[in-house]
Amino acid sequence: MSTTLAQEAVNKLLDFDSKLDIGLLDNVVSAMYKSTGNEQKMAQEVLTTLKEHPNSWTKVDTILEFSSNQETKYYALQILEQVIKTRWKVLPRNQCEGIKKYIVGLIIKTSSNPQSLEREKTYLQKLNMILVLILKREWPHNWESFIPDIIGASKTSEPLCQNNMHILKLLSEEVFDFSSGQMTQTKAKHLKDSMCQQFGDVFTLCQFVMENSTNAALVGSTLDTLLKFLNWIPFGYIFETKLIETLIGKFLTVVMFRNVTLKCLTEISGVTVTHYDDKFVAMFNEALKKLETMLPADTNIKEAYKDGLDDEQKFIQNLALFLCTFLKEHGQLLEKQPNTEPLLKALHYLLLISEVNDTEITKICLEYWNALTADLYRESPFNSTQSPLFMSRPYNTGTPGRRQFYAQVLTQLRYIMISKMAKPEEVLVAENDQGELVREFMKDTDSINMYKNMRETLVYLTHLDCQDTERIMTEKLTKQVNGDEWSWKNLNTLCWAIGSISGSMGEEDEKRFLVYVIKDLLGLCEQKKGKDNKAVIASNIMYIVGQYPRFLRAHWRFLKTVVNKLFEFMHENHEGVQDMACDTFIKIAIKCRRQFVQIQVGEVMPFIDELLSSINTIICDLQPQQVQTFYEAVGHMIAASVDQRQQEQLIEKYMQLPNQVWDDIINQASNNVDVLKDHEAVKQLGSILKTNVRACKALGHPYMLQLGRIYLDMLNVYKVMSENIIAAITHNGEQVTKQPLIKSMRVVKKETLKLIGCWVDRSSDPAMVLENFIPPMLEAVLADYHRCNVPEAREPEVLLVMGTVVNKLKTHMTPTVPKIFDAVFECTLEMINKDFEVFPEHRTNFFTLLQAVNQHCFSAFLEIPPQQFKLVLDSIIWAFKHTMRNVADTGLNILFQLLKNVSNHGSAAQSFYQTYYTDILQHMFSVVTDTSHTAGLTMHASILAYMFSLVETETIKVPLGPANESNVTYIQGYVANLLKTAFNHLTDNQIKITVQGLFNLDQDIPAFKDHLRDFLVQIREFTGEDDSDLYLEEREATLKAAQEEKRKNDMSVPGILNPHEIAEDMQD
Repeated sequence: MSTTLAQEAVNKLLDFDSKLDIGLLDNVVSAMYKSTGNEQKMAQEVLTTLKEHPNSWTKVDTILEFSSNQETKYYALQILEQVIKTRWKVLPRNQCEGIKKYIVGLIIKTSSNPQSLEREKTYLQKLNMILVLILKREWPHNWESFIPDIIGASKTSEPLCQNNMHILKLLSEEVFDFSSGQMTQTKAKHLKDSMCQQFGDVFTLCQFVMENSTNAALVGSTLDTLLKFLNWIPFGYIFETKLIETLIGKFLTVVMFRNVTLKCLTEISGVTVTHYDDKFVAMFNEALKKLETMLPADTNIKEAYKDGLDDEQKFIQNLALFLCTFLKEHGQLLEKQPNTEPLLKALHYLLLISEVNDTEITKICLEYWNALTADLYRESPFNSTQSPLFMSRPYNTGTPGRRQFYAQVLTQLRYIMISKMAKPEEVLVAENDQGELVREFMKDTDSINMYKNMRETLVYLTHLDCQDTERIMTEKLTKQVNGDEWSWKNLNTLCWAIGSISGSMGEEDEKRFLVYVIKDLLGLCEQKKGKDNKAVIASNIMYIVGQYPRFLRAHWRFLKTVVNKLFEFMHENHEGVQDMACDTFIKIAIKCRRQFVQIQVGEVMPFIDELLSSINTIICDLQPQQVQTFYEAVGHMIAASVDQRQQEQLIEKYMQLPNQVWDDIINQASNNVDVLKDHEAVKQLGSILKTNVRACKALGHPYMLQLGRIYLDMLNVYKVMSENIIAAITHNGEQVTKQPLIKSMRVVKKETLKLIGCWVDRSSDPAMVLENFIPPMLEAVLADYHRCNVPEAREPEVLLVMGTVVNKLKTHMTPTVPKIFDAVFECTLEMINKDFEVFPEHRTNFFTLLQAVNQHCFSAFLEIPPQQFKLVLDSIIWAFKHTMRNVADTGLNILFQLLKNVSNHGSAAQSFYQTYYTDILQHMFSVVTDTSHTAGLTMHASILAYMFSLVETETIKVPLGPANESNVTYIQGYVANLLKTAFNHLTDNQIKITVQGLFNLDQDIPAFKDHLRDFLVQIREFTGEDDSDLYLEEREATLKAAQEEKRKNDMSVPGILNPHEIAEDMQD
């Protein structure tokens, strides 16, 4: 298809006065789907041009009637969909009625016989969706008779009835499941009310079909549709009709309907209502009787699932969902029945299903077991064996009744949990699908969540019967040692389970149990031959000891043995073992740090002294990044020393090794500066600086002793590296930055900056930092950043360090801000104001610095020249327009803070408002109405409400518009005009209400935000954009609140939180 042909095709197809050439259109559509390259591209352009023509929809009926190409028909329906979504409200009424009639006629024609119903399935689905789009705009006010019409039509033919069920299902989904954010709140409520009022006839139709029809496809559709209705219909339809009897008696045992029937019963089970208890019990008992005929209680469900067909596997999954949902909502109701046989039978089935090897099914069952065990625990939290403080409570003498009732079930559950325990994220050595042992690099969030839920359930199970848990674990460990059940998988799951119940036993029980476990595992390590076996056992020992810091803190000899064992593992070159040894060492160092700097009973000196004198031999086999982890761990120990003299001596000894290499290189460089161009030397400097960063992170302020020793040399090295990099770029061009030597030089610069930022952040004497450390740093770093004329070679870390310094030293830095701005502001802005993508690190760090200055040194902004202040404001506006969400959020925060700061500076404030107020308002509305910025809605609402209240409370004294007009009237007109220009399809009334609301609600942020959101729905209804993301923030906030609530609950149960998640002050 050449360009001229393409142009001819467009002209011919767009000539609305002549008859549409269907053959030509079919050819263009075929070219779009079947050809490639240029021809396909041109076909696409032709179709897009036609689709975007305002009158193209008038040709849809001709295309659907005469085209024989299925793809062309879909294309025609896309045109129609576009019109309904974007222009329905502006079409003349008679045209709307015409489209409605046409679509209904087409649906009836396509769905009135079984053959076309099946043959045109996809086409019909698309037609149904279009009808529902129309309904969302027409029903009920312009189409009151829709429900009676569809019911009436359904009685005329079974295929038609089957398709009408699909339409009702889609309508129910649109109104009840997806309405939030897609239509205004009032409209959604109106549709829901209409649906409920007219539901009686729909229900009668469904019931009639279920009781009388022999057409399997129709019954299937009806059950599918009913499933969608069950979560909103009035309860009377469920409990005061024969619905439940029909579902269980007629459909549950029929293979083709059992899955959808189970789903319906699950929906009903999830209903929370108290006055139908007897109905729930009857429903459950009947369902279980039927279940026994389908799946006898002695079935090996684990094997049956493994060998089952897809439909049978779905049945097991749906059964799990039904049992778990019912027992979670109504389990206590079943406990109170005179006959508890059905409940025990259901629990028996659930245990069998819990053994199935399928992640989804495990998740479903786990959720119920977790809820049950948590509930039983919270009923009487403290076991008398466990907490001596609660010995006096009389009702703890025996086991509470409900616990007694579930005791046997829980024992079986412990076996299942222990044998299926998921892998904790701390474990780095894992078995892959080929049965080989490998170092695992990727963290799988799904399995981490599974581990957390299993761990939690196991902790509750331990609280409910500590002896039983210990008995099962000990028995399984014995079978590992004597070889009866030995395998990597069995040992792993057992050890992961043992590690996960840390903190849930009494201290004495924990000690006895742990000593037994570790002895057995150490014995197993000696007994098993082969490198892989030893690696598995080693990783399990490390995981378990890392999980029990309370025990280690209380038993020095054991702690010492464990740490020495970790040092042994640091020489083990099996993948992952060294990493895990270093990770476990740092965990133990943090949790037991005081034990290492005190002289323990039976020792002649603190362990830290022994460690430092043999540090060389301990770390000789480790990789650089492992050495850095090791150094951080030792740093935590030294930080725990309370004797300043001892601490200083320890720091000196601790940094001796890296300092020797550092001094050596610096001495050579002072004789010949070209040493700093030697790749090996540069790499070593980078590595030493990384070690220093980790040491600083652990030591905090006391690290000053070491920093003082290397500081000036380090800044000199920084300058030399910068000069070398700039020289290399000048001689060889920008591509030189990809060379290994230049990359290593940049690492030295980056780590230098990181080290300064890290220490300033942890320092505790601002005056001393300001006086001694900041001037030489600014002199070295700022000049270099400004001088570097290749943007790629500027270190983004510079901006981050400046931000850190301002955040830490706060107002002390105000006099220095102009100097910092002169060096970094304009040259960085030049780099990032061309688009939203390049230099992402400079971008983020630049706005972090701006935020720090705005927050702590605002008065510095008032000192800089107006031209530079305008640049600052432009950059803030640039920030909140970003598509990178973190930058946009920072921009909004800076703006809000800036507006508040400005209002405290009288005369400066008024000139600020006069110059910038309406500008800022305009930019704010441009992001509010931009679909890629919906996540910032709360902040948008807060800023706009604040800006409107500034006008309303007359905080702004200067006139923003003509002198004879009040600011309120002027700004209302300004905003109305702004919106009218941008969205000319909105009526004057809509705009008037919107603007009025923005002023009336500016003291009530949630209401203001809802009002804003309704306005966004109105503008999107016209443009036809998806508006499901308007509630994004609410969803995020709900999740966050739920997480915080859960953490609060978790903290009240010993053992639920991983010992490494607990704050230090709560440790002992």
